[in-house]
Amino acid sequence: MSLTTRKNKAARAATTAGVNALLVTHLPDVRWLSGFTGSSAALVLLTDASLPPAKRAVLFTDGRYTAQAQAEAVGSTVVIATKSPIVAASEWIATASVKRCGFDPTQTTVRALETLQKSLPTKLRKSLFVAVEPIVAKLRQIKDDDEVAKLRAAAALGCKLFDHILTFIQPGMTEVAVAAELEHRARLAGAEGMSFETIVASGERSALPHGQATTAKLPRRGFVTMDFGVLLDGYCSDMTRTIHIGRARPGEREAYDAVLEAQEAGVAAVHAGVVTGDVDEVTRSVLRRAKLAEWFTHSTGHGVGLEIHEEPRLAAKRTEKLQAGMIVTVEPGIYIPGKFGLRIEDTVLVTRAGCEILTPSPKAWIEL
Repeated sequence: MSLTTRKNKAARAATTAGVNALLVTHLPDVRWLSGFTGSSAALVLLTDASLPPAKRAVLFTDGRYTAQAQAEAVGSTVVIATKSPIVAASEWIATASVKRCGFDPTQTTVRALETLQKSLPTKLRKSLFVAVEPIVAKLRQIKDDDEVAKLRAAAALGCKLFDHILTFIQPGMTEVAVAAELEHRARLAGAEGMSFETIVASGERSALPHGQATTAKLPRRGFVTMDFGVLLDGYCSDMTRTIHIGRARPGEREAYDAVLEAQEAGVAAVHAGVVTGDVDEVTRSVLRRAKLAEWFTHSTGHGVGLEIHEEPRLAAKRTEKLQAGMIVTVEPGIYIPGKFGLRIEDTVLVTRAGCEILTPSPKAWIEL
């Protein structure tokens, strides 16, 4: 999907929402619409289809990004601001015959809105800016072919890292050493960085769902959960695998098999048209039968794209329906304080008939 197509879709959605411009300040949304990857920007998108395409999208950034913005924001008018880009954008909107300008209330704080309003003439302060649904974020849920290719490549790199780490792990090494090896290898393979702080949690610490790596040593006997992702060409990967070092204690293998069954049932339930809450219930019901559901303390999954956590969420009572082109995680887990925890996670592409697993690394019991 071209940037022009993305802008047209956003403009049509803005018109439907009853506004004749959008002020976009969330940087992933700015990037999706304009191609600009800098850390300081605001984008104004006008809905007037009679305007030339480049006049309908105006990108505001600061002097650090003069050359970068001109190179990346092809098809947008670039304005180098001498003040805050959002203030410069607001002042520009006030002169552009815009009567109602939409903004995303999930990304604009009360203080930011006050700043925007103070930059306007008094007569416009109460009427110009209008909260609308997260238009761009909603459009971003459906990945185009180019985005799918980038997400597939990021996921493939994550799988290669997992294959490597299995040859690296030894009892007694620290969790930090495992995380560092994953991150070092990711960089050598071309990743821009990690898509979130790498989780390595071992032994009793595996019962921490977000157990970030510490100097704790890997046990001679116990679980090691690794949840990691790379950032490649702007897009995130996300996968979790839990392995076991040494011979399993009573109940550990049975717990692992129950989580694996829940995870595979969740993946099998994913297809276009299914309600997200129903996928969550599929995974939870398997663990309920195994009398482990009380230890499953988070939702089943989330969207992945330019951000590591995007809509939709696969969670209890959620009523959205999955659509072909969405990319989501399926990641049930259990966490028993003082004993152990484990999680298994795949990233999948939703299709009309089912889904494609983008992280096909082994999930069966691995004992080192």
